[in-house]
Amino acid sequence: MKPDFKGIRFKTWLYFLGLSFLILALLGFFLVVFIKPYYRQNRIDTISALTEEIERSLLYKDAGEEDVASTGRALIGNNVCAIIYNESGRELFYADALGEVCMLDEEIRVGEESLVVQKEPRRTIELLKEHHSISLTQESPLSRGEMLLYGKQIRSNLVNYYLLINTPLEPVDSYVNFILNQYLYMAVLVVGIALFLAYLLAQRISSPIIRMRKEAAKLAEGNYDLHFRSDSYSEINDLAVTLDDATDKLSKIDELRKDLVANVSHDIKTPLTMIKAYAEMIRDISGDDPVKREEHLDVIIKEADYLDKLVTDMAELSKLQSGSIELTKTNFDLMEAIREVVGLLKNMADQKDITILTDLLPVVVYADEIKISQVIYNFLSNALKYSDEHSEVLIRMSDDEEKVKVEVSDHGDGIAAEALPYIWDRYYKIDKSFKRNVNSTGLGLAIAKGILEAHKCEYGVDSKEKEGSTFWFILYKDYEDE
Repeated sequence: MKPDFKGIRFKTWLYFLGLSFLILALLGFFLVVFIKPYYRQNRIDTISALTEEIERSLLYKDAGEEDVASTGRALIGNNVCAIIYNESGRELFYADALGEVCMLDEEIRVGEESLVVQKEPRRTIELLKEHHSISLTQESPLSRGEMLLYGKQIRSNLVNYYLLINTPLEPVDSYVNFILNQYLYMAVLVVGIALFLAYLLAQRISSPIIRMRKEAAKLAEGNYDLHFRSDSYSEINDLAVTLDDATDKLSKIDELRKDLVANVSHDIKTPLTMIKAYAEMIRDISGDDPVKREEHLDVIIKEADYLDKLVTDMAELSKLQSGSIELTKTNFDLMEAIREVVGLLKNMADQKDITILTDLLPVVVYADEIKISQVIYNFLSNALKYSDEHSEVLIRMSDDEEKVKVEVSDHGDGIAAEALPYIWDRYYKIDKSFKRNVNSTGLGLAIAKGILEAHKCEYGVDSKEKEGSTFWFILYKDYEDE
């Protein structure tokens, strides 16, 4: 098989290999440039921390000269020489684990001055008083190695102490040279391991993706009976879950598309057929009979009105979905708007002997009154349409300072849980039989959804089968000064 140099398998292998070379290069750079300075700074920090520990030990207790000496012995390690003076220059403690290479009895230079610490305590004390602390490195005349001299004035309310510590900065040059000599062998070994691991990793990453690509190719052919889930990395698993979810949704959309075509065809074809049939009847049969003619013309007018409403609703839904609708927002009394809608639907409720109950509050909101009334009309007419005869429908408001919630509840058959996410889709019908209602175009909930989203409202439906449904939305009371 021809290698795919742009594929994820080759790219993963190449990136991993490149990363290995980069790590090797950085390692070599750090070995040469940073190890020695790092060791020196680490040693200085260690001595500084040791000095601070001695200072805390002397300051946080009423230390006498014997306490100073015991503190020094307890804290000074075996690889230093150290001395502690009091204010008068008297030596309180001295420890030497370095022998001849200790530089406390050698000449040292501090700036432009030179002195011998053990022989010139007064000058040493004056120097520490001036600088408070010193940290310098100097080559030992005996060992020819670098030595660190650290001194600090320890201030106390009762008495001041002056501490100096000398320690060698152990050479790391030999260690660095050894590592560099072995570096080539290490690099060859690391590259070999990297090649092998990169190949395994590329296989591990690319295999589930290649399998998903093959499954996706079937999806493009209209096969929705697919499963992308894989037992792999979490990100690939997340992608597989997303693709599975998208497949389910595409399957549902395809079903909705078929329903849409069938419903639109049915909703347009039926009134056109009736218009044509009744027009022919007027022409051939009832043209000279005024009563029959009027009856047939009424049917034609009703069907034409239905077609007009269908076209109007489809145009409005198209505007809502494209985001081109313009809202005319005003301050209005939401309770009065609801009462007007209830009055418009009273006749529909009376036909099924349904009682419309209201629990309303006088609340002023800032929104498009006509559009919000249309949402309420759609919710309430749906509730009446799907409620049993001699039942009740409740429309309720609840005020929560900054917002108001409107709920429309019925006691109908309810909606199955699996159907709830799709009831807002245009032409979605729980009952798949194509029963046309001349008073409804099947776009009411889709239009309500578009209006509420244009207002940036929260909305939803709570429903259980055999228990009824509650459609609701929330309006924020964003008043505008008039």
